[in-house]
Amino acid sequence: MHIEPGLVDGAKIGLSYATAAGASVYAAKLTWNTLLESGPVALIARALVATVAVFVFFEVLPHFTVGVSEVHFILGSSLFLILGAAPAAIGLALGLLLQGMLLAPTDLPQYAMNVTTLLVPLFALQAIAARVIAPGTAYVDLSYRQVVALSASFQGGTVAWVAFWAFYGQGFGAENVSSVMAFGAAYMTVVLIEPLLDLGLLAGAKAMRDNKLFTPRLHNAA
Repeated sequence: MHIEPGLVDGAKIGLSYATAAGASVYAAKLTWNTLLESGPVALIARALVATVAVFVFFEVLPHFTVGVSEVHFILGSSLFLILGAAPAAIGLALGLLLQGMLLAPTDLPQYAMNVTTLLVPLFALQAIAARVIAPGTAYVDLSYRQVVALSASFQGGTVAWVAFWAFYGQGFGAENVSSVMAFGAAYMTVVLIEPLLDLGLLAGAKAMRDNKLFTPRLHNAA
């Protein structure tokens, strides 16, 4: 997980419950919309794929500790573009929960902060996608510039939330500021690499039309 034990302690952690609750309400709205659009079988299948993918991304792909947190390849924009916003949100939330329950129980008290840190940037990504992608464009036909913009928005949002929790919990002392800056700088490697992974996954998905595991927008215009 991104937020390590001890970064935010005591009564301050209560804020994370409020932010996570807000994110959960919006995720529930997206889930309901997807249920009406695609049906329960497709929704459950996509959410399951997203959950397994997130767990693998966190545990198998390269990750390392820098400054206040860990740098991960989350591929949030890929999850959104291929599976849709609601399955991606469910997958991020459940993947984090599984990671905590099975491999890092000491991280569970920080779960609300971590789920906020991933879901809110995902929702921002959804809003940005609506602005930068023309209604007549299928996701498999996105340009490199568009994919970079989407990936950077998700990663930037994640870094911003980690920085918020770090400053909220530990203040603006020189050591904490330095740790946050180091984390943000290290995440630039993710910003540079993830768009290439996104494009590779979209290229692979382009040949797999009429697959119910994919969000309809992947191959079809809005």
